[in-house]
Amino acid sequence: MRYLPAAFGVAALLAMAGPANAIQMQEAVLQGLDKITARISTIKVQVGQTVSFGSLQITVQACDKKPPEETPESAAFLQVVEQKPGEQPVTRFSGWMFASSPALSAMEHPVYDLWVLDCENQGGTPAEQAPAPEQPPAPEGQPPPEGAAPAD
Repeated sequence: MRYLPAAFGVAALLAMAGPANAIQMQEAVLQGLDKITARISTIKVQVGQTVSFGSLQITVQACDKKPPEETPESAAFLQVVEQKPGEQPVTRFSGWMFASSPALSAMEHPVYDLWVLDCENQGGTPAEQAPAPEQPPAPEGQPPPEGAAPAD
């Protein structure tokens, strides 16, 4: 009975240690809200580039998307700096934003809201899946592994 908590701990670690291979994408699709004008803007930003949204300068450092066989998730690492005329720049946000949970890591600002919609490659092309690992040839007289292509 005293091993029961340890067994649950090991099971939890195994569940979390599943494949977490995110695919690095080339651009982030963001949505911004100007609370004063109630204008919503969709913003596409290439990784490593900076765009302006009102007085905000938004830089996307990374944009990752989970492969299609996993739970859908897009996440972008953003740096948001506010630059008002005649004032020093102020960093308003720096960190990961998640498309599925915008409130988890939100930017706090009195005028603007900003959140991640998706990550994609340039031109909106879908994420390329990593190639399947090659299977070693089966020994003579053995059937090929399940899911392997038949030999010619």
